[in-house]
Amino acid sequence: MAVVESFEIQARDMVETQLRRRGIRDERVLEAMRQVPRHEFVPTAMIGAAYADRPLPIGLRETISQPYIVAAMTQAAGVFTGDKALEIGGGSGYQAAILAHLGATVWMMEINARLAESARLRLARLGYANVEVITGDGSEGLAEHAPYNVVMVSAAAPRVPPVLLHQLAEGGRLVAPVGNLHHQELLLLSRQKDQFVTQHLDACQFVPLLGKGGWPGLHCTAEN
Repeated sequence: MAVVESFEIQARDMVETQLRRRGIRDERVLEAMRQVPRHEFVPTAMIGAAYADRPLPIGLRETISQPYIVAAMTQAAGVFTGDKALEIGGGSGYQAAILAHLGATVWMMEINARLAESARLRLARLGYANVEVITGDGSEGLAEHAPYNVVMVSAAAPRVPPVLLHQLAEGGRLVAPVGNLHHQELLLLSRQKDQFVTQHLDACQFVPLLGKGGWPGLHCTAEN
C-alpha cells in the first residue's frame, strides 16, 4: 500500500511541478498524466525514476519520453472521446495509454517486435482495451483504419512522412518531432481539406524514426 501511495504522490507532483507550471493547461491531459501509471511502462531497474523530469531508456535503443513532452504533444493534438488515433513508434505503450485514457481508439505501431509484444501484454494487463498494438513500419502509416483524427509520431524524422498526412481526416491533427538526428522541433500539422497548417511547438530530442519514411540507412535488428 505504501508503494502505491508513493507512486500516486509522485504522479501528482509530476503534474503540478513539471506540467502545470510549464504551461500544460488542458485539465483532461493533466488528469490523464496523473492517472496513467507511468511506473508500469519503465524497466524495473528504472522504476525509481519513473516520474522524473527526463526521458528514460526502455531497452533496445528506445526511450520513454519525458513527461512534459508527452503532455505537450497530447495537449497540442487536442484528443477527444471517440477520436481515432494512430501512434507511430509506440515503444513501451505509455503515450498510447494516455491517448486511450482520453477516450480515443488507438492503433499503436512499433517496428521492434520485442517491444511491440511487451507493450501489447502490458496494455492488456492494465486494461487498455481500446489500444491495438501492431508490429510494423509506422512510417508508412496504417491505411486500413484511416482516416485518423490524431496521428502522433513518437520518433524523430527528417520530415513528416507524406503518407501520414494523407491518412489524416478533415480537421485531423498530426504531432511529430522533425529535424536532424540530434535536435528536432515538435510540429503540429492540422488538415484543412487538402491544405496543412503548421504550428511550431517545442524543441526536443527523440530517437530516430526507422522505416521507409524515416532515416535512410538506419534499420531495426534483433539487437536494436
